[in-house]
Amino acid sequence: MKDLLTQCGINKHNFGSCVGGMDWISTKDAGENISYCPSDESRIATVYEANDNDYEDIVSNATSAFNEWRKVPAPIRGDLVREMGNALRDKKEVLGSLVSLEMGKIKEEGYGEVQEMIDIADFAVGQSRMLYGKTMHSERPNHRMYEQWHPLGPIGVISAFNFPVAVWAWNAFIAAIAGDVVIWKPSSSTPLTAVAVQHICNDVLERQGYTGIFNLIIGKGSTIGEKMLSDKRLPLISFTGSTLMGKHVAEVVSKRFGKTILELGGNNAIVVDETADLDLATPAIVFGAVGTAGQRCTSTRRVIMHNSISDTLTERLLNAYRQVNIGDPLEDVTLMGPLVNQGAVESYLNAIDKVKQAGGEILCGGKIIDRNGYFVEPTIAKVENHWDIIQEETFAPILYLMEYDHLSQAIEIHNNVPQGLSSSMFTTNIQNAELFLSYEGSDCGIANINIGTSGAEIGGAFGGEKETGGGRESGSDSWKQYMRRQTNTINWSDELPLAQGIKFDIN
Repeated sequence: MKDLLTQCGINKHNFGSCVGGMDWISTKDAGENISYCPSDESRIATVYEANDNDYEDIVSNATSAFNEWRKVPAPIRGDLVREMGNALRDKKEVLGSLVSLEMGKIKEEGYGEVQEMIDIADFAVGQSRMLYGKTMHSERPNHRMYEQWHPLGPIGVISAFNFPVAVWAWNAFIAAIAGDVVIWKPSSSTPLTAVAVQHICNDVLERQGYTGIFNLIIGKGSTIGEKMLSDKRLPLISFTGSTLMGKHVAEVVSKRFGKTILELGGNNAIVVDETADLDLATPAIVFGAVGTAGQRCTSTRRVIMHNSISDTLTERLLNAYRQVNIGDPLEDVTLMGPLVNQGAVESYLNAIDKVKQAGGEILCGGKIIDRNGYFVEPTIAKVENHWDIIQEETFAPILYLMEYDHLSQAIEIHNNVPQGLSSSMFTTNIQNAELFLSYEGSDCGIANINIGTSGAEIGGAFGGEKETGGGRESGSDSWKQYMRRQTNTINWSDELPLAQGIKFDIN
């Protein structure tokens, strides 16, 4: 472990605030954030948290950096992001392993998370040459109308523990090519991965001659986080976390007329109809429910299956769960690691108790695993969708099974939850597939056919509806959120006609 930490620039004690490309701020009086390994509860390292003065220094420096960075042509900004992608390629294995060590996801998923960072860097480089505006025909003669996009400002990114580095990259790399700078407050559960990423940023920024483009500040949400929400110098806050906290973020930021990107809870379901290929559906469900120990916002939480195939699919899932190897996420044979901390374990146990109290049947799992670390058994339960506990998102490997008779009933069950992030249907019936993807079907921001709910590609805009927050990150045209739109009209005539034919003579 010591060699891994050294390669990532992690020491016994680390400073947690940095203006990108410059020295780390050496504050020690604001307390320490201790990072624990969820696999064995051991102490990995500590990070010194930021104080109020650190916050002011970082925001002030980031604002100054923005004033210069926005002048740099977008394709040149893309060159910086290209270098970030190359640096991440060099560090993929060690950074991915650190993600597994600190957060608990298996090594393959840790590597996959860093690959997401690389992919979004490649995407952003191309996007840097495609920040397109539109031209419009004016109703007035000898006038030209068009729109253009300008950099927005310093962007605040508040990320969650479950994707401790990838979600930052989704925001930071797109914001950078848009001409913005980023101030990142990572989850208090995963500070070391953020410090490791900032070391990579610093190396790239120093080589390219820039400062203040990617900035890090580690501190409590109740102090540093609240400062970011209320700070008028940050025109956009991108927040990933719970729906409850997302409501608070939206309220505080909107009061100052700031903008938000909210990536909140998911209660994702897979509909499996009577024509489905169960050889495809079964592994998709298992990965969606068990991957990252059920701690993805896109994790599969509900399976809505046609009653004609419910017994067969249930038995397949139970058999598959018996083969899930649970253990050290850094071991190659492991398929499910631990939950992130004791609080997650308590949430898991609380959900199991509520399912039982409501009359649910636990088909497998439902217990803590007796070993060091925050390990629990992946669980399958038969339930009813309207129960209160099923309406909630539990960040744990609990899969709820329910049945339906007609597809209209399945869609009604599917949509009848407060969240609306990711959804999927397994079918070989083209009409069923098209119905699920139509306005009458899934009400989620992501809807798939014959693939699972988890594992989105970076090329599509990521986000959801309803209590998921409505935000969109990563691909498609999500770059527009990091810029401000301006409509321009140029009069190249010798007259001054008014719009709508209005006459206003003053001669």
